[in-house]
Amino acid sequence: MAFTDIFIKRPVLSLVVSLLILLIGFKAATGLGIRQYPKLSNTVVTITTSYPGASPDLMQGFITQPIEQAVASAEGVDYITSSSVQGTSTISVYIKLNVDPNAALTEVSSKVSSVRYLIPKESNDPVITKSTGQTTAVMYIGFASDELSGPQISDYLARVVQPILSTVDGVASADILGAQTLATRIWLDPARMAGRNVSPDDVAAAIRANNFQAAAGQSKGYFIVSNVTTNTDLTNIDQFKRMTVKAKDGGFVRLEDIATVELGAQSTDASVAMSGQQAIFIGVQSTPQGNPLNIVKGVRALFPEMERNLPPSLKMRVAYDSTKFIQSSIDEVRDTLIEAVLIVVVVIFLFLASLRSVIIPVVTIPLSLVGACILMLAMGFTLNLLTLLAMVLAIGLVVDDAIVVVENIHRHLEEGKSPVEASLIGAREIVGPVISMTITLAAVYAPIGFLGGLTGALFREFAFTLAGSVIISGVIALTLSPMMCSVLLKGGHQNQGRFAQFVDRVFSRLTDWYGRKLDRSLDYRPITGLFALTILFLVGFMFMNTNKELAPEEDQGILFSVTKAPQYANIDYSNYYGKKLDKVFAGFPETDLRFIINGTNGPANGIAGMILKPWDERKRSSLALKPLVQAELSKVEGVNAFAFNLPALPADRAACRSRWSSARQADSRPCSNRWRSSRRPRAKADTSSWRTATLRLTSRLSASMSTGRKPTTSASACRLSATRSRPCWAATM
Repeated sequence: MAFTDIFIKRPVLSLVVSLLILLIGFKAATGLGIRQYPKLSNTVVTITTSYPGASPDLMQGFITQPIEQAVASAEGVDYITSSSVQGTSTISVYIKLNVDPNAALTEVSSKVSSVRYLIPKESNDPVITKSTGQTTAVMYIGFASDELSGPQISDYLARVVQPILSTVDGVASADILGAQTLATRIWLDPARMAGRNVSPDDVAAAIRANNFQAAAGQSKGYFIVSNVTTNTDLTNIDQFKRMTVKAKDGGFVRLEDIATVELGAQSTDASVAMSGQQAIFIGVQSTPQGNPLNIVKGVRALFPEMERNLPPSLKMRVAYDSTKFIQSSIDEVRDTLIEAVLIVVVVIFLFLASLRSVIIPVVTIPLSLVGACILMLAMGFTLNLLTLLAMVLAIGLVVDDAIVVVENIHRHLEEGKSPVEASLIGAREIVGPVISMTITLAAVYAPIGFLGGLTGALFREFAFTLAGSVIISGVIALTLSPMMCSVLLKGGHQNQGRFAQFVDRVFSRLTDWYGRKLDRSLDYRPITGLFALTILFLVGFMFMNTNKELAPEEDQGILFSVTKAPQYANIDYSNYYGKKLDKVFAGFPETDLRFIINGTNGPANGIAGMILKPWDERKRSSLALKPLVQAELSKVEGVNAFAFNLPALPADRAACRSRWSSARQADSRPCSNRWRSSRRPRAKADTSSWRTATLRLTSRLSASMSTGRKPTTSASACRLSATRSRPCWAATM
């Protein structure tokens, strides 16, 4: 007696097994997370070192290069990129896929500490940060105002909006793009300084002497203790102006006598524009375990409260929402899943020609897919595009075992056996083939999950989900299908309706036609063999000559553009040509929103782009628009712009790296020539002589300065820069 007999003789046991798979599977399905792609550990460790006033060559030779050489020997490093600009060195260390991010951070930190003695003592300590997850935020929110300045908007976002967004579950950070931190800016007039015999060092020394934090301690008596508080720092602009810089022969030189003191932005080397209007962006970054759909849902739930608390003139708008594409992709796969089920049901019905026979293999589809969720939850998988794709492919595979069982039992019914007897004999005969079919199909797909690198990390869940569905279908085919055959199928010719008889006649004619053609082909064996060899050769030829890529580009509803200005261009130059790029984006009717971000890696570098309208509101895709946009961007003189789509797969860093490298390493000679021949924006004229040479003294101020909170000024932020047209605006970060 085969083990299948027990399920036919005891149908309740068969139903219990299937219901157990169904209930546990539904519970597992509700516990699965939803993502666009499988979870990947993408870690980037960023090392930022500031040296106020240092030139890019100095930063490269004495800071960037020593740190790079040390970090390159760290364990788990994939590749390193670096940039050295005025006063700032930035090194990005890309860690190999799925390497422990905490271990990588520790390794990199130790390497940086080992070369700290090689870095100039005057520079600030390197700041090491770790980011794990996608390089693009799940959502960008733009804030713009016709009345508030950039520093005021930045201050409000840092104090109010940023902490609120950070409380959403799954949010790693809420980064402010284009932030302009409030700072005290001191512009020195060299003519006045020369008349009063004051040097920049005198000003720096005066600030250090008058603006510092002091811990005065306590005063203890016999019975009481008094805390001593001293006001040793400057709290507002008027105090800075009245500060004594030099005293000699009974006379005083105050800061307002030799400089203009104002409250402004700490740095103006970066700017953000949203649809032609100056703005500030907040990028909501996801944790590696975060669900983008839940994160964006949680962020949007906070919008009513955030909008109620916004200043009257400040407007908020979602600039980019990555979950629109994610949800659209999931919905499309879900629709495909339903369509695949319907197609499979129709095909089975056309070939079996009996509704009773169709029900048996069709029941296998939901049970196998739901049962696969048990394995997915146990292995830590999620519902994503690749696991859903595996389920779509599994629909056509999981019914095979049940169809084989039905066909074999149906054969015994036609021989005159009773349904129960036919089910017992047919199931015994088919146990071996069903098990071998199941193992064979699982063995075909399972090895994909053992691949290494990005391909293995992405398709591991796909392979094991598909293999798991096939295994569950084999279990159902040997437990539930024989029992259903014994109950639903009828003996003799009772299953033969008119439609079934019609199908039998069609297949009989098709079999006869195929037999005749096969006999004729065997009469010309050399020609048949030559045809087979030709097809075999063409398969190899087409495989070798077909374009290859990891994944095709997709229309994600956004087009990016990397911009590169001449080496010595300032932020005004980038903003001037950024407006021209914005006009290019606005010229396409598919554009919903434009953005320009200048100063991403120095004032000469930036990134721009256009958010496209929803897919059903436009005729052209982003793939069709990209060459058209690139053609128009190439017409903008004075700046190189390179348009590209987001990578289709996560962690496809090679594609992004090549795009960035192509843009940054583009031939600068034509750009320089165009820069010289084109009409350049004039520097902002200023008739005051004190702007011909400047000493910039920056300090971070609290947004609540008017309430009495005290600012601080760093003496290391003092440096002198001479320029013919306007002051240096390089900020100390």
